[in-house]
Amino acid sequence: MVAGEASGDLLASLLLGGLKARWPGLTAAGIGGPKMARQGFQAWWPHEKLAVRGYVEVLRHYREIVGIRDQLAERLLRDRPDAFIGVDAPDFNLDLEARLKAAGIKAIHFVSPSIWAWRGKRVEKMHRAVDHVLCLFPFEPEIYERHGIAASYVGHPLADAIPLEVPRDASRQVLGLTPQDTVVALLPGSRRSEIQYIGASLVAAAVEMNRRRPGLRFILPVAPGLRPMIEPLLAPHAGRVRVELLDGRSHEALAACDVTLVASGTATLEAALFKRPMVIAYNMHWLSWQLMKRMKYQPWVGLPNILLRDFAVPELLQAEATPAKLAEAALAWLDDPARCEAVQRRFQALHLELRRNTAQAATDAIQKILQA
Repeated sequence: MVAGEASGDLLASLLLGGLKARWPGLTAAGIGGPKMARQGFQAWWPHEKLAVRGYVEVLRHYREIVGIRDQLAERLLRDRPDAFIGVDAPDFNLDLEARLKAAGIKAIHFVSPSIWAWRGKRVEKMHRAVDHVLCLFPFEPEIYERHGIAASYVGHPLADAIPLEVPRDASRQVLGLTPQDTVVALLPGSRRSEIQYIGASLVAAAVEMNRRRPGLRFILPVAPGLRPMIEPLLAPHAGRVRVELLDGRSHEALAACDVTLVASGTATLEAALFKRPMVIAYNMHWLSWQLMKRMKYQPWVGLPNILLRDFAVPELLQAEATPAKLAEAALAWLDDPARCEAVQRRFQALHLELRRNTAQAATDAIQKILQA
């Protein structure tokens, strides 16, 4: 298996739980993170090596990443596993999967690339690279079937892992928050490049929100290894706002908060599954953005909006993601309880649609692939 960042580590760990339940003697190795390790996964390289976002940023690490992929391919071609599962990270995994599939090793891709949102021609590479795609969203298998690629809708494992009823009071108690507190969660992402481009704006937005509405409580879950990047962002504002850093615990933060400022990515879907009003922020190197925006097919960037096919929550991208605009959009949620209730009802319906016992559905599909 290969999972290339914190969100992939989480999804892969949930899948591994299902795999080990079906095949108790299963062994798994490759590239992964701490959540996979807790399922007995042996990481030959840590997933942080692949946690790079954007064209420009990838170029800076290109030689190291390609070297890792070549070494991994040689090892897998020599030791020949029963199956390879690439978890998201398509820029790394698809080329690797193509080499393995050509050598007769079953190649499975878990989490479809967003070919329906941008880079649609990638489906041609998928045809060469994979034996089967395990899709998280119900509309995806039909797209692959039109291109002759076997695919199954298995639901989203986070929809199984996150409770339908949000444990708000329990999460607040654990985090030292009272039921009366108005809580804002800042989620700047789990990649270094996300912290670099988004982190300072979210902290500055918290300063502005606190100026306009003193007494707000701010919490910021920190992904493993990123505290040294986060703390310097807070230091210049020490006298104007207090942001409580949490080591991990993003799910408790989302359950406890009233609104979240969140970097575009898997965390936006997590926020939706916790039924939290949100403001989505997105920023990257200007050249990467120019390249990306020319290839996108839909007006939305955030997963909740894509799935609901509507601007259900605000998206502030690139130059629009200023501290003042982020603060204004977040405060607007706090000032409109009826709007919050309406979006929470939509998120509840989305949660039910994505809840499909993913571990069972995925292992059923994988068993058929192995027997083919």
